[in-house]
Amino acid sequence: MSAADPPRYVLGSPADATTVLRRLARSGWATREGFGLPEAPWDVSGRQLVLFGRVADQATAGQAVLAAARGAGLVVIADVAADVGRALVEELTRLGALCRDPREEPPGERAGVARLVPEQRALLERLANGETIAAAAAAEFLSLRTANRRIAQARAMLGARTTREAVLAYLRQRPPS
Repeated sequence: MSAADPPRYVLGSPADATTVLRRLARSGWATREGFGLPEAPWDVSGRQLVLFGRVADQATAGQAVLAAARGAGLVVIADVAADVGRALVEELTRLGALCRDPREEPPGERAGVARLVPEQRALLERLANGETIAAAAAAEFLSLRTANRRIAQARAMLGARTTREAVLAYLRQRPPS
């Protein structure tokens, strides 16, 4: 699994979380309880860091979402039937693939275009049509920095070394329109 594609789990019990955390630790991920991150550096995706803990209120849910946006992996214990849990799942799904079953492999272990989030697919589609990254970012209402980060994540998911290779892999694997 690449650091650009961190694992994200929302689970219902501490036992499930322990199972996932043990598997991730064996795979080389550093685990830390709590969702707070230091102010700098902003992007922590290169550290192979997984944060874990229980989310029972909006403030903790906000910290977890911010940590995921900054590139940290997550193992969250939450009641998804409650309002806070449903909102957390919705927000984390916007950032990328989310595992809900402790037996499920993390997103980085799956292959292909199917695991790209819609934002990544849209950017790769625009690049395939000849647009620059800056033009694709503007068309998708993203900052250039965010677009570059999403493309880097897509490269890692597709096993590509360059953006050109990622676009070619996307074109080979994308479902027919």
